[in-house]
Parts: sequence; C-alpha cells; structure tokens
Amino acid sequence: MKAKVTLKDIAKELNVSVSTVSKALSDSPEIGEATKKRVLEFAALNNYKPNTLARNLKNQRTNTIGVLIPNILNPFFAKVFSGIEQEAIKQGFNVLAVISNESLQKEKQMMEMLNNGLIDGFIIAIAEETQKEQDFSHFKTILSSGTPIVMFDRVAESLNCDKVVVDDFDSAFNATNYLLTNGAKRIACLSMIDNLSVGKLRKEGYQKALQNAKIPLEDNLIIIDEDINSFNEKVMALLKTKATDAIFAIDEHAATIAMKYAVQIGYKIPQDLMIIGFADGLWSRRLTPSLSTVSQHAPEIGLKATQLLLNQIKDNNAEFYKPQTVVIKTELRHRDSTKRI
Repeated sequence: MKAKVTLKDIAKELNVSVSTVSKALSDSPEIGEATKKRVLEFAALNNYKPNTLARNLKNQRTNTIGVLIPNILNPFFAKVFSGIEQEAIKQGFNVLAVISNESLQKEKQMMEMLNNGLIDGFIIAIAEETQKEQDFSHFKTILSSGTPIVMFDRVAESLNCDKVVVDDFDSAFNATNYLLTNGAKRIACLSMIDNLSVGKLRKEGYQKALQNAKIPLEDNLIIIDEDINSFNEKVMALLKTKATDAIFAIDEHAATIAMKYAVQIGYKIPQDLMIIGFADGLWSRRLTPSLSTVSQHAPEIGLKATQLLLNQIKDNNAEFYKPQTVVIKTELRHRDSTKRI
C-alpha cells in the first residue's frame, strides 16, 4: 500500500517549512499567492488528505457528537436521529451513534467509552432500565467531567442539563378530551411504557381529562403491562366485553394491537370504537382503517437537541451556561380511526 502524503513530505519536496505548508493549505494571508498555488497543486496531485483528527485534537475538539439511542427498532428514535444528523452536518460536526438496547449497564459502558476523548458531547434518550432503576450516576460523572449532555424524550428531571421534550401531559389530555368531545363515554387507556417518564405523564393527562369531565376512572378500562403476551391477552379480553367506546393508546404497540383486535372482533371504526395512538410511525398510516395519532415532530426534536448541544460545545464560557428545557408542541393527526368534530 502506498504511504499517505504528509505535511512533512510536501514541505521537503517544495523546500519550505511545515508551517508554511500548513498555512498555505489553510489559505492564510501570511503566505504569498505563488507559494499557496505550488502547495495546493502538489497536494492535489498527490491526493493529500489532511489529518482531521490531529487538527481537532490540537483545537481540543473532536467535532464529533455522541448519540445514545435506547431502541433502534422504534421509528420515533430513527426520526429524531435524522434531525440530529442533518443539523450536525450543517454545522460541520460528525455523529457517532450507539444503542443501549434499553440496558442500564450498556448505557454506562457506551458513555464511558465515548467520553474517552472520542466526542465533544452527548445527545441521549435514557434507557428503560435506567429510568426503572433511577440510576443516573453515570450521567452525573459525565457532566462533572465537563462533557455536556442534552437529553430528549426520556429525561431525568433531577439532572442539571439541557432537555428537549414534548408536552406529553397536555398531548394526552387534549387527545382524551377530543374523544370526549366526540361523544365517547368510556375511554380505555392502554400502555406498555408506564415505567418511563413519558408513559406516566401521558397516563396522568388521560386521567386529568376524565376528571375535568367528571367521569370516574374505571380500573377495568386501564391496561398497563410490560409483558407483550400478557398485554395482548388483556386488550383482547377488554374488547370482547364491548365495555369501551374509545381507546387512548399511550405507545405505538398498544395502538396497533388495539386496532388489530378491534377489527378482528368486528368493531366498526370509528362508529363503534374510536382510537388515538401516540407516535406517528409508518404503521399508523398503513393500518386499515388508518390510525389517528399524536405526532411528536421527531426530526424537530433532534434538530433542537443538536443546536443546544453545539451551542454549549462552541461556548467559551460554558461554566456559566444555564441549562434549559425546550418543549416541542405536538399535533393530533386525524385519520380514519376517529370521528371529525
């Protein structure tokens, strides 16, 4: 394999100093145009590639951000990542993505590895196990080392860092209220993510809407279960009783299972049963009938999280930075599973 051309090689060949070559390649006004031309032509002819890593280390920056995602199969996180990558590239940064697979231990390992000089900061959605255990010690260690963190969607309120969230409580309240306005009397709430902060907030929004409408909560209309098989069985059993005329599903799996079983049983949707889901994934549009959803504007979340992180990385007075929480408004997208007001 042919050795790569270095600054020293160019300097030796053109009989100039390494500093002169470096400045010429950087278009420094200190170097004459004739010398710049000679350096640039020689570099191009010999396919010279600058050592970006060395340059970044000299500037005490890697120009790379680490993104820690809990679940690669969730379309929401994929959309957030697209927003992160688009904004990072726009600002001249690279993105290094890793997946925690909802594991606290893997989350800790990945963060420790990346914080060893590989990245300038983190954008993170907390793993399910981390939120369940409420173990945020690794985040505190990273922050105390001077590496900034921006959390999105799943966040730890106790941590002093930037956060980007959606209005989960208000979104659930408005979605439930929409069903009530459309004549629903017995609204079921389905969730497989009650151990997550977002799941708890959405359930509270649902409960508040019923409370404001003076409709008593019925335990048999609330299905919360982390086990997929058990959850599916409970949803099927509820729908067979015909005890509900509307469903607010807190996560995408809950929504798609409710729709699937309702159609199997013979419900006419939305005449007999209205359904609203959370997260606007591909399946929502492909289901028959199509599913009304609360859209979280995932790419916008990623874009905003990246802007907040890069502002910190580029800020020379980072020690005086005051963390902020940015709330992204959601949108109720009406499809075939709900009636129009």
